[in-house]
Amino acid sequence: MAPGPSDLRWRHPGESDHPRLVALVDDWYGGRKVHLAFGRFLLMHFASTSLLAETAEGKTAGYVVGFVSPDRPAEAYVQAGAVNPNLRRRGIGRQLCERFFTLARARGARGVVCPVWPGDPIAVAFHRALGFEPESGPGTMRLYGTLAYPDYEYDGEDRILFRREI
Repeated sequence: MAPGPSDLRWRHPGESDHPRLVALVDDWYGGRKVHLAFGRFLLMHFASTSLLAETAEGKTAGYVVGFVSPDRPAEAYVQAGAVNPNLRRRGIGRQLCERFFTLARARGARGVVCPVWPGDPIAVAFHRALGFEPESGPGTMRLYGTLAYPDYEYDGEDRILFRREI
């Protein structure tokens, strides 16, 4: 039987975890080249608010990399997060987010922002199931059926900015 959240080891990632996470992310994101946006600095500077879930064998089950904004201290930001595709729908992603929310609240955040590619229906459904709502504002337009910002990231990448109170 595949592991669920209670079977995993939870810890903060460190800089030494960067190579193995970068080696996984493109596959976990369906072949998209997301490793280009997964800089080592994220694990150097935001480890205390990021989480890594590992199986008993030491394999990566999932991760979330996020921080509380120094310029908007009531707001936490998730830069990246994913669960091993073979371990999805077992509550691991939800547990990663809940644990991140706890860390962010302890540092004064009252809300969380998660940028999500609008063409990823799995990520969109996951965030909606957790109570996130897409930001609506100047510059948003309906992309893939959801309000999103066109050309929000590098190389013209579109993003939904999902928001949720914690």
